[in-house]
Amino acid sequence: MPYVTADDGVRLYCEETGSGSSIVFVHEFAGDHRSWQPQIRHFARFHRCVAFAARGYAPSDIPESLDMYSQARAVDDIAAVMAGLGIVQAHVVGLSMGAYATLHLGLRRPPLVRSMVIAACGWGSEPDKRAANLRNSETIASLFETAGSAVAGERYANVPARWPLLRKDPRGWAEFLEQLKGHSALGSARTLRGVQMRRPSLWDFAEDLKRIKLPTLIVAGDEDEQCLQPGLLMKRNIPDSGLLVLPRTGHAINLEEPDAFNAALAQFFHAVEAGRWPLTGGQA
Repeated sequence: MPYVTADDGVRLYCEETGSGSSIVFVHEFAGDHRSWQPQIRHFARFHRCVAFAARGYAPSDIPESLDMYSQARAVDDIAAVMAGLGIVQAHVVGLSMGAYATLHLGLRRPPLVRSMVIAACGWGSEPDKRAANLRNSETIASLFETAGSAVAGERYANVPARWPLLRKDPRGWAEFLEQLKGHSALGSARTLRGVQMRRPSLWDFAEDLKRIKLPTLIVAGDEDEQCLQPGLLMKRNIPDSGLLVLPRTGHAINLEEPDAFNAALAQFFHAVEAGRWPLTGGQA
């Protein structure tokens, strides 16, 4: 099994398929590298596709120390994966927690990013919802520690923004839930406390988003209430961005609507590679 090693010695498990221009997929908290199979099967026909398991998610290392988990380390891990696989620049696709990391990669290390897809980003970020979401995250982190992943995963997944997947694809929902319940309880609790709860709100660095000079596709589901306003915030502040809202869709966009998601990304990548995704205000 292929691994790369992060700067702090943590080993990250990676899978790559196909050849061509590179796409790096960065998973959400409730997912892992397996969550991107509908995209890898589609895009590996024309691209080199890479998915990796974040620290805290087997078969990657699961550090015990909380200090080994942070938003900054999540960003550095994407860079480490790319460096370890010899990828100079890539289209980077992130969902939820992975979208936060992708967004910060675009801010901190833009030369690595050919384009970025920011999907289902902003959960818990709105100022009037932040305190409640932090309390909920602490509750779930404690549940992972005391009751284990099977109980905590069931609780974490059963929220309205995730029910559309159950309605649309019961078998896909069952697979998603089974994988979530198999995650490391230690890794999940550390990720919640070290990454999710410590990361800044999008509103805290909204002005910084104006500095991003990268082709950006923002994707949200209209039944993912906590990601709609963040999507608009990013659209209004990232100059070279477009916003796609998928109807009757919740948080797990790439699993709920794989055909629509893949088609939108394919069109976006093609436009970027053809030089037809100009900066806002640019001439045709």
